[in-house]
Amino acid sequence: MSEPVDATEIQAGIEAILMVADQPVAPGQLADLMGVTKEAVEIAAADLIQSYAGQGRGFVLQRVAGGLRFQSHPEQAPLVERFVLDGQASRLSAAALETMAIIAYKQPISRNQISAIRGVNAEGVVRTLEARGYVDELARDPGPGRASLYGTTPAFLERLGLNSIDELPPLGQFVPGADVVEALETTLMVNPDTEADAAVAGLDDSAFDVAAMAAAAPADDYAEDAGQDDREHDSADIPADDAEGAELVGDDEFHAFSDLVSANGDLSEEA
Repeated sequence: MSEPVDATEIQAGIEAILMVADQPVAPGQLADLMGVTKEAVEIAAADLIQSYAGQGRGFVLQRVAGGLRFQSHPEQAPLVERFVLDGQASRLSAAALETMAIIAYKQPISRNQISAIRGVNAEGVVRTLEARGYVDELARDPGPGRASLYGTTPAFLERLGLNSIDELPPLGQFVPGADVVEALETTLMVNPDTEADAAVAGLDDSAFDVAAMAAAAPADDYAEDAGQDDREHDSADIPADDAEGAELVGDDEFHAFSDLVSANGDLSEEA
């Protein structure tokens, strides 16, 4: 029968293993490596978390994607950002973040369903996200064609510092209230009894200016080119310097997801 392992030794073992691990390590795996119970590892990890917090360390022991890992303290994010993100990273485009948000909140979901929500072909973006390791095929649709159904991966959770997909921010805070919806409906409502001339008279001069500019513009300016659409909307990688100019979307999932990226993690990678 093996001798019981002291709690201090368990903590030291956790620190040593996590120091060389390149991804979160599950408590069960740590327990097997040290020859102790999973409960003993959980207790030791909880003590380490409290100890680091009390000492004001620049790093924390975090539970991520079902495992444990060391990561920098959130308060040190500006310093770490200056060190790591020195303009040498390639970030996901707005179209890729939008697609990533749709998959995260509506998984499992097929490519056709993603394209229907986005309004453009999303196959290129999904392939890139799959190559990055953020999404993967989870199952097959039992219906005709047996389409692939996609969902997020542990790498996605690790990048955003989440322990499970249940920790994604709720969408309720991004849905406008009933008073706002009613105001929008009232503003956009067209009274069928209103004469056309009266409706036109209600428009301000800027509306006519926009209409005149649209009429004067060449028809080619409004022609949709499939290749250009794919390059502009489905390009998954854009330089960090151009990321600020990327087109943003208004979906609830995208706003919640982008806030999460800003607060908890970064999907950037080295160029």
